[in-house]
Amino acid sequence: MTVATALPHVPVLRRGEPYISLDKGALLDHRGGEPVAEMSLANAGLIRRDIRRIGEAFDVLQSVSSSRMLEICRGAGDLFMNASLPFGDGETQSPADYVQNLSSTTGLPHALVRRNMAKVYEVFTRMETILRGLTRGLDLTALDGGLGEQESALVSFYAAARCMGVVLPSNSPGVNSIWMPAVALRIPVVLKPGREEPWTPYRIIQAFIAAGCPPEAFSFYPTDHEGANVILDQCDRGIIFGDEKTVSRYANNPAVQVHGPGWSKILIGADKADHWPDLIDVIVRSVSDNGGRSCVNASTVLTHAHGPEIAEAIAERLAKIVPCEVDDPDALLCGFANPRFAEYFDSAIEEGLKTPGAEDVTARFRTGPRRIERGSSVYMAPTVVYCESFDHPLANREFLFPYVSVVEVPQDRMLEVMGPSLVVTAITADPVFMKQVLRCRSIERLNLGALPTSRVQWDQPHEGNLFEFLYKRRAIQAA
Repeated sequence: MTVATALPHVPVLRRGEPYISLDKGALLDHRGGEPVAEMSLANAGLIRRDIRRIGEAFDVLQSVSSSRMLEICRGAGDLFMNASLPFGDGETQSPADYVQNLSSTTGLPHALVRRNMAKVYEVFTRMETILRGLTRGLDLTALDGGLGEQESALVSFYAAARCMGVVLPSNSPGVNSIWMPAVALRIPVVLKPGREEPWTPYRIIQAFIAAGCPPEAFSFYPTDHEGANVILDQCDRGIIFGDEKTVSRYANNPAVQVHGPGWSKILIGADKADHWPDLIDVIVRSVSDNGGRSCVNASTVLTHAHGPEIAEAIAERLAKIVPCEVDDPDALLCGFANPRFAEYFDSAIEEGLKTPGAEDVTARFRTGPRRIERGSSVYMAPTVVYCESFDHPLANREFLFPYVSVVEVPQDRMLEVMGPSLVVTAITADPVFMKQVLRCRSIERLNLGALPTSRVQWDQPHEGNLFEFLYKRRAIQAA
């Protein structure tokens, strides 16, 4: 007789205290749909009641000095990477357990999970550098008492938020790096994890707490759309990740930072287009890093010339990326936790190809279909589409797998047509074009030269400035 074993349980955290809800949901393996864990679910009423008392958590966290918070971050990084941390009711989760748990519910291969772990570790251990970039070199002791000096001038800052609510996605563990500095800035966080990815925020929280951070700093609510809306409506500041439909409600709300589609791009200027073979490595990395799941992955290449040749060279390289076993160290493609996403992406591309002026160049090199069923997993093969015009419906699309369009656009029209872009890699040495790029208001983050769009520099804000979002500077004089 087989004895059933209890599934691991992901609890709600109410100001750091585990809470087992009567309402629970199952976390399913992406390969076959079997339950791998259960998760407590918080309703909107419970969340609303808890946020009313968030001032208590704010007071506790503000009592910790900035220097102590940096010590905590450094210790938490080592714990996140190497320790078995509390998980649920009396259980622990080892690093190997974390890799397995996250891979099973999201489809990320183990190699990509570990790369994202390393990214989170860097955020923990390089927090001082990150805060120096966010605050423009402010001595953080100025935040401890609200008064300090910067460049020999008296400065005063106050917290504009008692807490920050964050509605997280499931596409990539690395997105957690965006909210983590809020804790170092001593602002409590109220987190709604992605449906398939509670593992990373929960483990980050437990690492913080084990390193000495007050548990009150963390509220963690797996919840539905109503609960997510309560978090963003009731917290003083909020961050939301999602597609255009998900984030549109908050697009004009200054209290909510919107992290929607990135539409990140590579621009190849007229002076560099003839040297396109030297750029293929950078383009391939920009498209395929992290399985193509990040908003910083390039989804469009605008080039002054040689568009068909560039598309063919990228397609030949990307077509070599194929599904592997999840524990294969060379695995680069992610399976889909929800196969309907793959069906939608595939049908959207096929529908777009019906409009004249576009070709799926990777079809020349693929040996099978774009949508791949491997065992009980579903993948999307990397796809490169050459578009004759930027007006084509596939020229400025973004999908959760390695997808890129290549379009020839005259250099003098690139900035006019490209639209909002989270990251732009501008490959040019033309001083006139470079100045135009620097002045462009549609670019959130800019790489000058042949740098992958996925490259992170920790002293530069990813999108927006979290310090200026959470703290305000006041004018001050003293006799």
